[in-house]
Amino acid sequence: TRVRSSAASDVYKRQVRSKKEENTKMKSTASNKTLSNFIWRFAERCGAQVVTFVVSIILARLLVPEDYGKIALITVFTTIMQVFVDSGLGTALIQKKDADDLDFSSVFYFNFAVCLILYAVMFLAAPLIATFYNDTSLVPVIRVISLTIVISGVKGIQQSYVSRNMMFKRFFYSTLGGTIFSAFLGIGLAYAGFGMWAIVIQQLSNTAMDTLILWITVKWRPKKMFSWKRLKCLLSFGWKMLASALLDTFYNNIRSLIIGKMYSSSDLAFYNQGDKLPAVVVNNINTSIDSVLLPTLSREQDDRERIKNMTRRAIKVSTYIMAPLMMGLAFCATPVVQLILTEKWLPCVPFLQIFCITYMFYPVHTANLNAIKAMGRSDLFLKLEITKKIVGMILLLSTMWFGVMAMAYSLLVSMITSMIINSWPNRELLKYSFKEQMIDIFPSIALAVVMGVMVSFVNNLGFSSALTLLIQVPTGAIIYLIGSMLLHLDSFEYLLGIMKSFIHNKRTCM
Repeated sequence: TRVRSSAASDVYKRQVRSKKEENTKMKSTASNKTLSNFIWRFAERCGAQVVTFVVSIILARLLVPEDYGKIALITVFTTIMQVFVDSGLGTALIQKKDADDLDFSSVFYFNFAVCLILYAVMFLAAPLIATFYNDTSLVPVIRVISLTIVISGVKGIQQSYVSRNMMFKRFFYSTLGGTIFSAFLGIGLAYAGFGMWAIVIQQLSNTAMDTLILWITVKWRPKKMFSWKRLKCLLSFGWKMLASALLDTFYNNIRSLIIGKMYSSSDLAFYNQGDKLPAVVVNNINTSIDSVLLPTLSREQDDRERIKNMTRRAIKVSTYIMAPLMMGLAFCATPVVQLILTEKWLPCVPFLQIFCITYMFYPVHTANLNAIKAMGRSDLFLKLEITKKIVGMILLLSTMWFGVMAMAYSLLVSMITSMIINSWPNRELLKYSFKEQMIDIFPSIALAVVMGVMVSFVNNLGFSSALTLLIQVPTGAIIYLIGSMLLHLDSFEYLLGIMKSFIHNKRTCM
Protein backbone atom coordinates (compact mmCIF):
# COMPACT_ATOMS: atom_id res chain seq x y z
CA THR A 1 0.00 0.00 0.00
CA ARG A 2 2.83 2.37 0.92
CA VAL A 3 4.58 1.55 -2.37
CA ARG A 4 1.40 2.28 -4.33
CA SER A 5 0.88 5.53 -2.39
CA SER A 6 4.47 6.61 -3.00
CA ALA A 7 4.20 5.78 -6.72
CA ALA A 8 0.91 7.64 -7.00
CA SER A 9 2.48 10.61 -5.23
CA ASP A 10 5.42 10.60 -7.63
CA VAL A 11 3.07 10.45 -10.61
CA TYR A 12 1.05 13.35 -9.21
CA LYS A 13 4.21 15.42 -8.63
CA ARG A 14 5.39 14.73 -12.17
CA GLN A 15 1.99 15.77 -13.54
CA VAL A 16 2.04 18.99 -11.51
CA ARG A 17 5.62 19.72 -12.61
CA SER A 18 4.73 18.94 -16.22
CA LYS A 19 1.70 21.21 -16.04
CA LYS A 20 3.78 24.04 -14.58
CA GLU A 21 6.38 23.63 -17.31
CA GLU A 22 3.63 23.60 -19.93
CA ASN A 23 2.08 26.78 -18.51
CA THR A 24 5.50 28.46 -18.39
CA LYS A 25 6.15 27.44 -21.98
CA MET A 26 2.73 28.74 -23.07
CA LYS A 27 3.34 32.08 -21.33
CA SER A 28 6.79 32.31 -22.90
CA THR A 29 5.35 31.51 -26.34
CA ALA A 30 2.59 34.11 -25.90
CA SER A 31 5.13 36.67 -24.74
CA ASN A 32 7.40 35.97 -27.70
CA LYS A 33 4.45 36.13 -30.10
CA THR A 34 3.39 39.50 -28.67
CA LEU A 35 6.95 40.81 -28.92
CA SER A 36 7.31 39.46 -32.46
CA ASN A 37 4.09 41.18 -33.52
CA PHE A 38 5.20 44.40 -31.85
CA ILE A 39 8.50 44.25 -33.74
CA TRP A 40 6.72 43.73 -37.07
CA ARG A 41 4.27 46.54 -36.32
CA PHE A 42 7.08 48.80 -35.15
CA ALA A 43 9.15 47.99 -38.25
CA GLU A 44 6.14 48.78 -40.45
CA ARG A 45 5.51 52.08 -38.67
CA CYS A 46 9.20 53.02 -38.75
CA GLY A 47 9.58 52.19 -42.42
CA ALA A 48 6.43 54.04 -43.41
CA GLN A 49 7.13 57.06 -41.22
CA VAL A 50 10.74 57.36 -42.34
CA VAL A 51 9.71 57.33 -46.00
CA THR A 52 6.80 59.70 -45.34
CA PHE A 53 9.10 61.96 -43.35
CA VAL A 54 11.68 62.10 -46.16
CA VAL A 55 8.93 62.83 -48.68
CA SER A 56 7.49 65.59 -46.48
CA ILE A 57 10.96 67.17 -46.21
CA ILE A 58 11.43 67.14 -49.98
CA LEU A 59 7.92 68.49 -50.59
CA ALA A 60 8.38 71.15 -47.89
CA ARG A 61 11.51 72.33 -49.70
CA LEU A 62 9.80 72.32 -53.11
CA LEU A 63 6.45 73.79 -52.07
CA VAL A 64 5.54 76.93 -50.15
CA PRO A 65 3.89 76.84 -46.67
CA GLU A 66 0.61 78.09 -48.22
CA ASP A 67 0.28 74.84 -50.23
CA TYR A 68 0.61 72.79 -47.05
CA GLY A 69 -1.83 75.11 -45.31
CA LYS A 70 -4.51 74.57 -47.97
CA ILE A 71 -4.22 70.78 -47.75
CA ALA A 72 -4.43 71.05 -43.96
CA LEU A 73 -7.71 72.96 -44.31
CA ILE A 74 -9.23 70.12 -46.33
CA THR A 75 -7.76 67.40 -44.11
CA VAL A 76 -9.86 68.71 -41.22
CA PHE A 77 -13.01 67.50 -42.99
CA THR A 78 -11.66 64.30 -44.56
CA THR A 79 -10.20 63.18 -41.24
CA ILE A 80 -13.57 63.59 -39.53
CA MET A 81 -15.27 61.64 -42.33
CA GLN A 82 -12.61 58.93 -42.06
CA VAL A 83 -13.82 58.15 -38.54
CA PHE A 84 -17.13 56.92 -39.97
CA VAL A 85 -15.25 54.43 -42.16
CA ASP A 86 -14.57 52.31 -39.11
CA SER A 87 -17.82 53.16 -37.29
CA GLY A 88 -16.24 51.64 -34.18
CA LEU A 89 -17.00 48.23 -35.67
CA GLY A 90 -13.35 47.42 -36.38
CA THR A 91 -12.56 47.70 -32.68
CA ALA A 92 -15.70 45.69 -31.86
CA LEU A 93 -14.51 42.85 -34.12
CA ILE A 94 -11.13 42.78 -32.37
CA GLN A 95 -12.69 42.89 -28.91
CA LYS A 96 -15.35 40.22 -29.55
CA LYS A 97 -14.13 36.79 -28.41
CA ASP A 98 -15.92 34.64 -30.99
CA ALA A 99 -16.07 36.88 -34.10
CA ASP A 100 -16.47 34.78 -37.25
CA ASP A 101 -16.92 35.23 -41.03
CA LEU A 102 -20.55 36.27 -40.61
CA ASP A 103 -19.48 39.11 -38.32
CA PHE A 104 -16.67 40.24 -40.61
CA SER A 105 -18.76 40.03 -43.80
CA SER A 106 -21.67 41.93 -42.27
CA VAL A 107 -19.38 44.71 -41.12
CA PHE A 108 -17.61 44.82 -44.50
CA TYR A 109 -20.79 45.42 -46.50
CA PHE A 110 -22.14 47.91 -43.98
CA ASN A 111 -18.89 49.89 -43.92
CA PHE A 112 -18.57 50.02 -47.69
CA ALA A 113 -22.12 51.36 -48.05
CA VAL A 114 -21.40 54.01 -45.42
CA CYS A 115 -18.23 55.04 -47.29
CA LEU A 116 -20.11 55.58 -50.55
CA ILE A 117 -22.62 57.80 -48.74
CA LEU A 118 -19.82 59.76 -47.06
CA TYR A 119 -18.08 60.39 -50.36
CA ALA A 120 -21.33 61.65 -51.87
CA VAL A 121 -21.66 64.05 -48.91
CA MET A 122 -18.10 65.37 -49.41
CA PHE A 123 -18.61 65.69 -53.18
CA LEU A 124 -21.76 67.79 -52.73
CA ALA A 125 -20.36 69.77 -49.81
CA ALA A 126 -17.13 70.74 -51.61
CA PRO A 127 -18.42 74.15 -52.84
CA LEU A 128 -19.68 75.00 -49.33
CA ILE A 129 -16.33 74.12 -47.74
CA ALA A 130 -14.49 76.19 -50.36
CA THR A 131 -16.83 79.13 -49.71
CA PHE A 132 -16.21 78.82 -45.96
CA TYR A 133 -12.49 79.34 -46.62
CA ASN A 134 -13.08 81.90 -49.42
CA ASP A 135 -11.11 79.80 -51.91
CA THR A 136 -13.03 78.24 -54.80
CA SER A 137 -9.89 76.47 -56.07
CA LEU A 138 -10.37 73.95 -53.25
CA VAL A 139 -13.50 72.37 -54.82
CA PRO A 140 -11.78 69.87 -57.18
CA VAL A 141 -9.09 69.15 -54.55
CA ILE A 142 -11.75 68.21 -51.98
CA ARG A 143 -13.56 65.94 -54.44
CA VAL A 144 -10.41 64.07 -55.44
CA ILE A 145 -8.80 63.67 -52.02
CA SER A 146 -12.11 62.47 -50.55
CA LEU A 147 -11.80 59.30 -52.67
CA THR A 148 -9.53 58.01 -49.90
CA ILE A 149 -12.72 57.48 -47.87
CA VAL A 150 -14.11 54.95 -50.37
CA ILE A 151 -10.78 53.13 -50.68
CA SER A 152 -10.46 52.94 -46.90
CA GLY A 153 -13.87 51.27 -46.78
CA VAL A 154 -12.39 48.32 -48.68
CA LYS A 155 -9.29 48.19 -46.48
CA GLY A 156 -10.81 48.71 -43.02
CA ILE A 157 -12.08 45.21 -42.26
CA GLN A 158 -8.95 43.61 -43.67
CA GLN A 159 -7.01 45.64 -41.09
CA SER A 160 -9.29 44.44 -38.29
CA TYR A 161 -8.82 40.84 -39.43
CA VAL A 162 -5.04 41.25 -39.41
CA SER A 163 -5.06 42.87 -35.95
CA ARG A 164 -7.40 40.28 -34.43
CA ASN A 165 -5.29 37.39 -35.71
CA MET A 166 -2.00 39.10 -34.80
CA MET A 167 -0.70 38.96 -38.42
CA PHE A 168 1.17 42.25 -38.30
CA LYS A 169 3.72 41.14 -40.88
CA ARG A 170 1.00 41.83 -43.48
CA PHE A 171 0.85 45.46 -42.38
CA PHE A 172 4.58 45.74 -42.97
CA TYR A 173 4.33 44.77 -46.65
CA SER A 174 1.19 46.74 -47.48
CA THR A 175 2.07 49.97 -45.70
CA LEU A 176 5.66 50.09 -46.88
CA GLY A 177 4.68 49.24 -50.46
CA GLY A 178 2.03 51.95 -50.58
CA THR A 179 4.27 54.52 -48.94
CA ILE A 180 7.22 53.97 -51.27
CA PHE A 181 5.06 53.96 -54.43
CA SER A 182 3.28 57.18 -53.45
CA ALA A 183 6.58 58.79 -52.43
CA PHE A 184 8.04 58.54 -55.92
CA LEU A 185 4.78 59.71 -57.46
CA GLY A 186 4.39 62.70 -55.14
CA ILE A 187 7.99 63.88 -55.49
CA GLY A 188 7.84 63.51 -59.28
CA LEU A 189 4.69 65.64 -59.46
CA ALA A 190 6.21 68.26 -57.16
CA TYR A 191 9.28 68.56 -59.36
CA ALA A 192 6.98 68.84 -62.39
CA GLY A 193 5.33 71.89 -60.80
CA PHE A 194 1.95 70.46 -59.77
CA GLY A 195 1.99 72.34 -56.45
CA MET A 196 -0.50 71.14 -53.85
CA TRP A 197 -1.81 68.52 -56.30
CA ALA A 198 1.43 66.63 -55.69
CA ILE A 199 0.37 66.20 -52.05
CA VAL A 200 -3.18 65.21 -53.06
CA ILE A 201 -2.05 62.48 -55.49
CA GLN A 202 0.59 61.28 -53.06
CA GLN A 203 -1.99 60.75 -50.30
CA LEU A 204 -4.55 59.14 -52.61
CA SER A 205 -2.06 56.74 -54.23
CA ASN A 206 -0.69 55.78 -50.81
CA THR A 207 -4.10 54.61 -49.60
CA ALA A 208 -4.88 52.86 -52.90
CA MET A 209 -1.61 50.90 -53.09
CA ASP A 210 -1.73 50.06 -49.37
CA THR A 211 -5.23 48.62 -49.85
CA LEU A 212 -4.27 46.66 -52.97
CA ILE A 213 -1.27 44.96 -51.33
CA LEU A 214 -3.21 44.16 -48.17
CA TRP A 215 -6.03 42.69 -50.26
CA ILE A 216 -3.54 40.47 -52.11
CA THR A 217 -1.55 39.29 -49.06
CA VAL A 218 -4.47 38.68 -46.67
CA LYS A 219 -6.57 35.73 -47.79
CA TRP A 220 -9.78 36.74 -46.03
CA ARG A 221 -12.58 37.76 -48.38
CA PRO A 222 -16.15 38.85 -47.58
CA LYS A 223 -18.60 35.98 -47.92
CA LYS A 224 -22.08 36.20 -49.44
CA MET A 225 -23.69 36.52 -46.05
CA PHE A 226 -25.10 39.31 -43.92
CA SER A 227 -26.76 39.45 -40.52
CA TRP A 228 -28.49 42.50 -39.03
CA LYS A 229 -28.61 40.67 -35.72
CA ARG A 230 -24.83 40.28 -35.60
CA LEU A 231 -24.33 43.83 -36.82
CA LYS A 232 -26.60 45.25 -34.11
CA CYS A 233 -24.68 43.29 -31.50
CA LEU A 234 -21.40 44.76 -32.72
CA LEU A 235 -22.94 48.22 -33.00
CA SER A 236 -23.97 48.11 -29.35
CA PHE A 237 -20.27 48.22 -28.55
CA GLY A 238 -19.11 50.02 -31.70
CA TRP A 239 -21.39 53.06 -31.69
CA LYS A 240 -19.88 54.23 -28.41
CA MET A 241 -16.41 53.81 -29.88
CA LEU A 242 -17.57 55.72 -32.98
CA ALA A 243 -18.96 58.55 -30.89
CA SER A 244 -15.74 58.64 -28.87
CA ALA A 245 -13.60 58.67 -32.02
CA LEU A 246 -15.73 61.42 -33.57
CA LEU A 247 -15.37 63.57 -30.47
CA ASP A 248 -11.63 62.96 -30.38
CA THR A 249 -11.12 63.60 -34.11
CA PHE A 250 -13.29 66.71 -34.17
CA TYR A 251 -11.53 68.07 -31.10
CA ASN A 252 -8.06 67.33 -32.50
CA ASN A 253 -8.90 69.07 -35.77
CA ILE A 254 -10.95 72.00 -34.48
CA ARG A 255 -7.76 73.95 -33.82
CA SER A 256 -6.77 73.65 -37.48
CA LEU A 257 -10.26 74.75 -38.49
CA ILE A 258 -10.08 77.82 -36.25
CA ILE A 259 -6.52 78.72 -37.24
CA GLY A 260 -7.40 78.39 -40.92
CA LYS A 261 -10.44 80.62 -40.50
CA MET A 262 -9.18 83.23 -38.00
CA TYR A 263 -5.52 83.36 -39.01
CA SER A 264 -3.49 82.69 -42.18
CA SER A 265 -2.78 79.45 -44.03
CA SER A 266 0.92 80.02 -43.23
CA ASP A 267 0.11 80.05 -39.50
CA LEU A 268 -1.71 76.77 -39.96
CA ALA A 269 1.22 75.33 -41.94
CA PHE A 270 3.69 76.20 -39.15
CA TYR A 271 1.36 74.79 -36.50
CA ASN A 272 0.87 71.53 -38.43
CA GLN A 273 4.55 71.22 -39.29
CA GLY A 274 5.38 71.57 -35.59
CA ASP A 275 3.04 68.65 -34.97
CA LYS A 276 4.32 66.57 -37.87
CA LEU A 277 7.95 66.14 -36.75
CA PRO A 278 7.28 64.66 -33.26
CA ALA A 279 4.27 62.77 -34.65
CA VAL A 280 6.63 60.85 -36.95
CA VAL A 281 8.38 59.45 -33.88
CA VAL A 282 5.26 58.98 -31.74
CA ASN A 283 3.21 57.19 -34.39
CA ASN A 284 5.93 54.58 -34.80
CA ILE A 285 5.88 53.63 -31.13
CA ASN A 286 2.37 54.47 -29.99
CA THR A 287 0.57 52.92 -32.97
CA SER A 288 2.65 49.77 -32.64
CA ILE A 289 1.82 49.46 -28.93
CA ASP A 290 -1.84 50.33 -29.51
CA SER A 291 -2.28 47.75 -32.30
CA VAL A 292 -0.75 44.89 -30.31
CA LEU A 293 -1.97 45.86 -26.84
CA LEU A 294 -5.75 45.82 -27.49
CA PRO A 295 -5.99 42.27 -28.91
CA THR A 296 -3.54 41.04 -26.26
CA LEU A 297 -5.48 42.60 -23.38
CA SER A 298 -8.81 41.47 -24.88
CA ARG A 299 -7.71 37.85 -24.58
CA GLU A 300 -7.11 38.39 -20.86
CA GLN A 301 -10.28 40.43 -20.23
CA ASP A 302 -11.51 38.12 -17.46
CA ASP A 303 -8.30 38.38 -15.44
CA ARG A 304 -8.13 41.88 -13.93
CA GLU A 305 -4.81 41.32 -12.18
CA ARG A 306 -3.20 40.17 -15.43
CA ILE A 307 -4.58 43.22 -17.26
CA LYS A 308 -3.24 45.51 -14.54
CA ASN A 309 0.25 44.02 -14.79
CA MET A 310 0.25 44.27 -18.58
CA THR A 311 -1.06 47.85 -18.50
CA ARG A 312 1.56 48.86 -15.96
CA ARG A 313 4.33 47.28 -17.98
CA ALA A 314 3.10 48.97 -21.17
CA ILE A 315 3.06 52.41 -19.49
CA LYS A 316 6.53 52.03 -17.99
CA VAL A 317 8.28 50.58 -21.04
CA SER A 318 6.69 52.83 -23.67
CA THR A 319 7.35 55.95 -21.58
CA TYR A 320 10.95 54.83 -21.11
CA ILE A 321 11.27 54.73 -24.93
CA MET A 322 9.18 57.81 -25.70
CA ALA A 323 10.54 60.27 -23.12
CA PRO A 324 14.15 60.57 -24.40
CA LEU A 325 13.00 60.83 -28.00
CA MET A 326 10.57 63.64 -27.26
CA MET A 327 12.85 65.54 -24.87
CA GLY A 328 15.78 65.17 -27.25
CA LEU A 329 13.73 66.55 -30.14
CA ALA A 330 12.38 69.42 -28.02
CA PHE A 331 15.81 70.58 -26.87
CA CYS A 332 17.34 70.14 -30.35
CA ALA A 333 14.37 71.64 -32.23
CA THR A 334 16.14 74.62 -33.82
CA PRO A 335 19.03 72.76 -35.51
CA VAL A 336 16.62 69.99 -36.56
CA VAL A 337 14.29 72.44 -38.33
CA GLN A 338 17.18 74.40 -39.87
CA LEU A 339 18.78 71.26 -41.24
CA ILE A 340 15.68 69.42 -42.39
CA LEU A 341 13.17 72.10 -43.40
CA THR A 342 15.41 75.17 -43.92
CA GLU A 343 15.17 78.63 -42.34
CA LYS A 344 11.71 79.42 -43.78
CA TRP A 345 10.14 76.90 -41.36
CA LEU A 346 11.79 78.19 -38.14
CA PRO A 347 8.48 79.69 -36.87
CA CYS A 348 7.30 76.10 -36.28
CA VAL A 349 9.96 75.48 -33.57
CA PRO A 350 7.91 76.59 -30.51
CA PHE A 351 4.94 74.53 -31.73
CA LEU A 352 7.24 71.54 -32.17
CA GLN A 353 8.48 71.84 -28.58
CA ILE A 354 4.95 72.04 -27.18
CA PHE A 355 3.87 68.98 -29.16
CA CYS A 356 6.94 67.06 -27.94
CA ILE A 357 5.91 67.56 -24.31
CA THR A 358 2.33 66.64 -25.15
CA TYR A 359 3.24 63.45 -27.01
CA MET A 360 5.67 62.31 -24.33
CA PHE A 361 2.71 61.32 -22.12
CA TYR A 362 0.74 59.51 -24.85
CA PRO A 363 1.71 56.02 -23.61
CA VAL A 364 -0.22 56.73 -20.39
CA HIS A 365 -3.33 57.61 -22.41
CA THR A 366 -2.95 54.61 -24.73
CA ALA A 367 -2.46 51.97 -22.05
CA ASN A 368 -5.29 53.21 -19.82
CA LEU A 369 -7.78 53.44 -22.66
CA ASN A 370 -6.85 50.04 -24.10
CA ALA A 371 -7.39 48.44 -20.71
CA ILE A 372 -10.89 49.97 -20.56
CA LYS A 373 -11.70 48.88 -24.13
CA ALA A 374 -10.37 45.36 -23.55
CA MET A 375 -12.78 44.92 -20.63
CA GLY A 376 -15.66 45.84 -22.93
CA ARG A 377 -16.41 49.14 -21.18
CA SER A 378 -17.15 51.23 -24.29
CA ASP A 379 -19.82 53.10 -22.25
CA LEU A 380 -17.15 54.26 -19.82
CA PHE A 381 -14.84 55.07 -22.72
CA LEU A 382 -17.47 57.39 -24.23
CA LYS A 383 -18.07 59.16 -20.92
CA LEU A 384 -14.36 59.82 -20.61
CA GLU A 385 -14.20 61.29 -24.10
CA ILE A 386 -17.14 63.60 -23.45
CA THR A 387 -15.62 64.83 -20.18
CA LYS A 388 -12.19 65.44 -21.75
CA LYS A 389 -13.58 67.27 -24.74
CA ILE A 390 -15.73 69.58 -22.63
CA VAL A 391 -12.64 70.58 -20.65
CA GLY A 392 -10.56 70.91 -23.83
CA MET A 393 -13.16 73.03 -25.65
CA ILE A 394 -13.42 75.41 -22.70
CA LEU A 395 -9.63 75.86 -22.78
CA LEU A 396 -9.62 76.28 -26.58
CA LEU A 397 -12.45 78.81 -26.72
CA SER A 398 -10.79 80.77 -23.93
CA THR A 399 -7.45 81.05 -25.74
CA MET A 400 -8.24 81.22 -29.48
CA TRP A 401 -8.60 85.02 -29.35
CA PHE A 402 -5.00 85.44 -28.14
CA GLY A 403 -3.15 83.87 -31.05
CA VAL A 404 -2.02 80.50 -32.36
CA MET A 405 0.61 80.09 -29.64
CA ALA A 406 -1.99 80.51 -26.89
CA MET A 407 -4.06 77.77 -28.57
CA ALA A 408 -1.01 75.49 -28.59
CA TYR A 409 -0.46 76.02 -24.87
CA SER A 410 -4.12 75.23 -24.20
CA LEU A 411 -3.50 71.85 -25.88
CA LEU A 412 -0.72 71.16 -23.39
CA VAL A 413 -2.96 71.96 -20.40
CA SER A 414 -5.72 69.86 -21.93
CA MET A 415 -3.34 66.90 -22.25
CA ILE A 416 -2.53 66.99 -18.53
CA THR A 417 -6.19 67.04 -17.52
CA SER A 418 -7.02 64.31 -20.05
CA MET A 419 -4.31 62.09 -18.65
CA ILE A 420 -5.85 62.35 -15.17
CA ILE A 421 -9.34 61.68 -16.53
CA ASN A 422 -8.23 58.64 -18.58
CA SER A 423 -6.53 57.04 -15.58
CA TRP A 424 -9.38 57.65 -13.14
CA PRO A 425 -11.56 54.56 -13.97
CA ASN A 426 -8.60 52.19 -13.58
CA ARG A 427 -8.28 53.35 -10.00
CA GLU A 428 -11.29 51.11 -9.34
CA LEU A 429 -11.22 48.68 -12.28
CA LEU A 430 -7.56 47.69 -11.94
CA LYS A 431 -6.58 49.22 -8.58
CA TYR A 432 -3.97 51.21 -10.51
CA SER A 433 -4.23 54.89 -9.59
CA PHE A 434 -2.93 57.99 -11.37
CA LYS A 435 -0.46 58.53 -8.54
CA GLU A 436 0.99 55.05 -9.03
CA GLN A 437 1.25 55.66 -12.76
CA MET A 438 3.14 58.92 -12.26
CA ILE A 439 5.51 57.22 -9.82
CA ASP A 440 6.13 54.52 -12.44
CA ILE A 441 7.04 56.95 -15.23
CA PHE A 442 8.81 59.65 -13.19
CA PRO A 443 12.35 58.12 -13.35
CA SER A 444 12.26 57.88 -17.16
CA ILE A 445 10.92 61.41 -17.64
CA ALA A 446 13.32 62.95 -15.11
CA LEU A 447 16.30 61.25 -16.76
CA ALA A 448 15.07 62.35 -20.21
CA VAL A 449 14.79 65.99 -19.08
CA VAL A 450 18.31 65.92 -17.60
CA MET A 451 19.59 64.45 -20.87
CA GLY A 452 17.79 67.14 -22.90
CA VAL A 453 19.17 69.99 -20.80
CA MET A 454 22.72 68.65 -21.09
CA VAL A 455 22.66 68.25 -24.89
CA SER A 456 21.00 71.68 -25.34
CA PHE A 457 24.27 73.37 -24.31
CA VAL A 458 25.75 72.25 -27.64
CA ASN A 459 23.36 74.73 -29.37
CA ASN A 460 25.45 77.60 -27.92
CA LEU A 461 28.80 76.46 -29.38
CA GLY A 462 28.18 78.06 -32.77
CA PHE A 463 28.55 74.90 -34.85
CA SER A 464 26.55 74.23 -38.01
CA SER A 465 23.17 72.54 -37.63
CA ALA A 466 24.51 69.25 -39.01
CA LEU A 467 27.54 69.18 -36.68
CA THR A 468 25.42 70.24 -33.70
CA LEU A 469 23.05 67.30 -34.22
CA LEU A 470 25.94 64.96 -34.93
CA ILE A 471 27.24 65.73 -31.43
CA GLN A 472 23.87 65.92 -29.65
CA VAL A 473 22.28 62.65 -30.80
CA PRO A 474 24.99 60.16 -29.70
CA THR A 475 25.76 62.22 -26.59
CA GLY A 476 22.11 62.16 -25.55
CA ALA A 477 21.84 58.40 -26.16
CA ILE A 478 24.96 57.71 -24.08
CA ILE A 479 23.75 59.91 -21.21
CA TYR A 480 20.34 58.19 -21.16
CA LEU A 481 21.73 54.66 -21.30
CA ILE A 482 24.40 55.28 -18.66
CA GLY A 483 21.80 56.96 -16.42
CA SER A 484 19.51 53.95 -16.88
CA MET A 485 22.24 51.57 -15.79
CA LEU A 486 23.34 53.66 -12.82
CA LEU A 487 19.76 54.13 -11.60
CA HIS A 488 18.87 50.49 -12.35
CA LEU A 489 15.70 51.57 -14.15
CA ASP A 490 13.21 48.71 -14.21
CA SER A 491 12.18 49.29 -17.83
CA PHE A 492 15.78 49.28 -19.04
CA GLU A 493 16.50 45.97 -17.31
CA TYR A 494 13.19 44.51 -18.53
CA LEU A 495 13.90 45.43 -22.17
CA LEU A 496 17.44 44.10 -21.87
CA GLY A 497 16.11 40.81 -20.51
CA ILE A 498 13.48 40.54 -23.25
CA MET A 499 16.07 41.19 -25.96
CA LYS A 500 18.41 38.54 -24.55
CA SER A 501 15.55 36.03 -24.30
CA PHE A 502 14.36 36.81 -27.82
CA ILE A 503 17.86 36.42 -29.29
CA HIS A 504 18.37 33.18 -27.34
CA ASN A 505 15.06 31.73 -28.59
CA LYS A 506 15.88 32.66 -32.17
CA ARG A 507 19.26 30.96 -31.92
CA THR A 508 17.65 27.88 -30.38
CA CYS A 509 15.12 27.69 -33.21
CA MET A 510 17.94 27.91 -35.76
